[in-house]
Amino acid sequence: MRIVKEQGLEAKIAAAIEPTVEQLGYRLVRIRVSGLNGMTVQVMAERPDGTMTVNDCEAVSRALSPVLDVADPVDRAYHLEISSPGIDRPLVRKGDFEAWAGFLMKVETSRLINERKRFRGKVVAVSDDAIRIERDQPAYGEPASVEIPFDAIGEAKLILTDDLIEAALKAEKAARKRRGESENFEDADQADSTEGAAGTRHH
Repeated sequence: MRIVKEQGLEAKIAAAIEPTVEQLGYRLVRIRVSGLNGMTVQVMAERPDGTMTVNDCEAVSRALSPVLDVADPVDRAYHLEISSPGIDRPLVRKGDFEAWAGFLMKVETSRLINERKRFRGKVVAVSDDAIRIERDQPAYGEPASVEIPFDAIGEAKLILTDDLIEAALKAEKAARKRRGESENFEDADQADSTEGAAGTRHH
């Protein structure tokens, strides 16, 4: 279950497509609506093991197009883009914070926590309803660690570091091995959240 969710139009789109994404065996990570190409709806998704190939993106795109046509949450023409979360991924589930604890991330909160809304550091503990971050650059007099309730997290995202890249590539290699796939990185879609599949929808 996602604990970091969208608002407004993005939430409407998420509600319309999340059941289909899950039926296909994937997990919805995030929806983003932007002004690119007139209007772009970006759907970030992944397999349960955290991987997402170009073929996966295309499969999700094919399945979502008719769902979005029926639900019609967007009142104008838009460009649909399906992508992998990438290495500097958003963290949206409790399991994401557990899996990537110890790696540098930035967190923005929806309300003030210790007089701040922006934090940068490493997760050192995950409880049922909060994370504890060891901050990497606390200002003078500020606590080095802070507890942030899940319901206060507006956005959380990993920060690209050499350690993170190494860990992500190892995880990708292990996941491919488990699936019996070649370890040659014939597509680099996991190393970058580039567009995996796209199409233009007309209202």
